[in-house]
Amino acid sequence: MNQEQLEKLLKNLVSLSEETETVEFKENNFSKENIGKRISALSNSANLHDKKCAYIAFGIQDKNHNIVGTNFLPSKEKIGNNQLEFWLSQHISPRIDFRIYEFSYKDKNIVIFKIPPAISQPIKFNNIAYIRIGSATPKLSDYPDKERKIWNNINKKNFEKGIAKENLNIKEVLSLLDYSKYFSLTKQEIPSEINQFVEKMAQHGLAKKVFNDSYDITNLGAVLFAKNLNDFSTIKRKSIRIVLYNGNTRANRVKEHEEPLGYAIAFESLLNYINDKLPHNDEISKSLRKEVKMYPEVAIREFVANALIHQDLSISGAGPMVEIFDNRIEITNTGEPLIDTDRFIDHPPRSRNEDLASFMRQIGVCEEGGTGVDRALISIALYQLPAPSFEKYDNFTKVTLYAHKDLKKMTLDDKVRACFQHCVLKYVEKSRMTNATLRERLGIGDKNYPTASAIIKATIKKDLIKESEKAKEYIPIWA
Repeated sequence: MNQEQLEKLLKNLVSLSEETETVEFKENNFSKENIGKRISALSNSANLHDKKCAYIAFGIQDKNHNIVGTNFLPSKEKIGNNQLEFWLSQHISPRIDFRIYEFSYKDKNIVIFKIPPAISQPIKFNNIAYIRIGSATPKLSDYPDKERKIWNNINKKNFEKGIAKENLNIKEVLSLLDYSKYFSLTKQEIPSEINQFVEKMAQHGLAKKVFNDSYDITNLGAVLFAKNLNDFSTIKRKSIRIVLYNGNTRANRVKEHEEPLGYAIAFESLLNYINDKLPHNDEISKSLRKEVKMYPEVAIREFVANALIHQDLSISGAGPMVEIFDNRIEITNTGEPLIDTDRFIDHPPRSRNEDLASFMRQIGVCEEGGTGVDRALISIALYQLPAPSFEKYDNFTKVTLYAHKDLKKMTLDDKVRACFQHCVLKYVEKSRMTNATLRERLGIGDKNYPTASAIIKATIKKDLIKESEKAKEYIPIWA
């Protein structure tokens, strides 16, 4: 933090009506043990009260908040051969990134400890966790209800609520986020007063008010409405990349586009860009017009939206990617899926980014109730395309859409995958797969029913489907 930011923070702290459970004022009185206990207590209290930071401010009278200065200079304090900051870090577990700022304000020495909230477990000093109760610092174990709530908060903490940029004024927030697009997508009128712009965004968790004139932008706000994702260190590698290849391998890369805008801003134009790059399918069913795109737009929309929404945002260094080959499209996102890939069709949706998913549903990007995958697969069947594959790898998930391929050119895995997905779709529709419905899905003539029977037998052998209570009708193995 620079001098201007430190002075602004100091003024905001002393403007508080009283000492709180996440802010403590002191003049000169200190001991290394008391500071260690307070770091533990304030960090745990910051978690308890959902604060992004807690503070110890030296040089401030605790009763009237007068700025009087302090003789305490942590950088000059040593315990044995170690500086105070190092000694404290060795006695606090798990280690947290607390910061100590020493600066001068109107010729008075000020020291501020900035303490982050407990994230993975309650913070301990010398193996004991503390908590703030008023101005007291008792052991956390004496307050089991508060300890339970801290653990609940830890379990609920997610990347979306983290801070992408902090201590901004209203104009700075509006310069970084596309507020006009926010009001347009949420179908709200633009307020007449500028201070209401950010307050409206805060209602959706896109920003947080810290003090009267200071705001933070959350990771959710940045990833959705950033004018440039690279302006935010926490998400700058989360932009979606579209790569176009000539052929079926990665040997000949024709074009690459990396989208710098937030997901909510860019989504529709992103889909248009992808669809414009897709080949046509001249062999499509006669029930559809000629010269249509190889892949149905509803499927592209669903799987690109899923890649954005279900990615693991905490994995740094990589974002969603769409790779377009002559014979397929691969859509990849970071993070392993939260449900088995074989249950993508029927299982209720689960997302590690609930706030992101909720907002994207609100603005119509993805489907309510998890019906999007169903609709995508139905459209793929209508286009007479091979069944898509859903694959899980270490730290990423990949969906592959395949271009048109005659049945005789399909592999056995292609046929089994199509049979299984068709069976699940029929089951979800409260119906049953039969030899006849599979023939229709794969374009097999009525006289060639043995071909469909062979595919059904292969799928049963893979333990993916089974015969239902009624002969010659089939249901998923888990049904």
